[in-house]
Amino acid sequence: MAEMRDLLDVGERLGPEELRALQLERLRASLRHAYAHVPFYRESFDKAGVRPEDCRSLDDLARFPFTTKADLRENYPYGMFAVPRERIRRLHASSGTTGRPTVVGYTDNDLSMWADMVARSIRAAGGRPGDVVHVAYGYGLFTGGLGAHYGAERLGCTVVPASGGMTARQVQLIQDLEPSVIMVTPSYMLTLLDEFERQGVDPRGTSLRVGVFGAEPWTEQMRREIEERFAIDAVDIYGLSEVIGPGVAQEYAETKDGLHVWEDHFYPEVVDPLTGEVLPEGERGELVFTSLTKEAMPIVRYRTRDLTRLLPGTARAFRRMEKVTGRSDDMVILRGVNLFPTQIEEIVLRTPGVAPHFQLRLTREGRLDALTVRAEARPDAPPEVREAAARAIVAAVKDGIGVSVDVEIVEPESLERSVGKIRRIVDLRPRDAGQG
Repeated sequence: MAEMRDLLDVGERLGPEELRALQLERLRASLRHAYAHVPFYRESFDKAGVRPEDCRSLDDLARFPFTTKADLRENYPYGMFAVPRERIRRLHASSGTTGRPTVVGYTDNDLSMWADMVARSIRAAGGRPGDVVHVAYGYGLFTGGLGAHYGAERLGCTVVPASGGMTARQVQLIQDLEPSVIMVTPSYMLTLLDEFERQGVDPRGTSLRVGVFGAEPWTEQMRREIEERFAIDAVDIYGLSEVIGPGVAQEYAETKDGLHVWEDHFYPEVVDPLTGEVLPEGERGELVFTSLTKEAMPIVRYRTRDLTRLLPGTARAFRRMEKVTGRSDDMVILRGVNLFPTQIEEIVLRTPGVAPHFQLRLTREGRLDALTVRAEARPDAPPEVREAAARAIVAAVKDGIGVSVDVEIVEPESLERSVGKIRRIVDLRPRDAGQG
């Protein structure tokens, strides 16, 4: 235990009172920085009748206006930057499929802080200096690959920059290079598992002992499946490009009880998605983040649309956020019933004959919305098993969620994937049709 404490950085050693004092100091400085250098924030604060000096306590942050993804898009590409473009060392952009992307920038100090937070995350997950880390997040404008890469190097690990795709080759690399840590989306990890088994290789016999999974919501049931089939510790990492990328919060392998938010750099709130009112600790709502130390692009009360709740810290003084299992903008209202993709995931995972890869297709039949669940079959599933699986999913959705859906069992690996993720919801309804 003493050896583990020796590995901790200064932020992880903070007690609750020290942490709150540091947060307030950094919050006030970040608000001043945003107001002085970002016209959007100056106009936004002025319109709301608040100025940086009005923030005298952490609770005062609730007086400041929110930032939304629409605000970032309206200021595309450089309007949200608080430093001259010449000081920007890297640009990333969201992987959104509609509208303008959201562009984010990093100074040298931002990149260093980001690497520190990902290094802290890998260490919390069970990684150690000298480990070989297989990074299967996509590299490029998506923040996952490079964020994980530089964080692993900062910790002192050897990095295998595998990126996404070429699944058979990745399986070979894992066998040959013997990584102990893999960083990847949970859905692509299941694709790797299927490939191991297709090649006749026991996935439980690999060198891997830690999996750090993020970039999409995943359930406890998926964690159990990955841990049982791969004999590893599967832990959650959280982040989003608008805040910095992966490394905003991390689960500790020793507790696996939610993600500790790195509150010395990112201040979390949970608000009512409809009213915007800050909710008490422990109540579920929409996660909101304010950056405390970012230079290039400070973010104030950014509405993530992720649904979770904040809880007291356990492994450290930092508060925990519960695993994100849905987004307010991913909620489907089907004939008056609220439905989230993770509810379908739980049903698909326990259905024999289908892989844990699915997609929801929304259409409109007359005046009513219709939902089709498209799930990939396992390669070894014969036609009669696939038919039984479709019937089982229909029944489970009706019994467990209360709506009727159609189910199509499609061929393995036939659903389109992007940076290791399957697009969960495809809305084919007429543009003027809302969710109803």
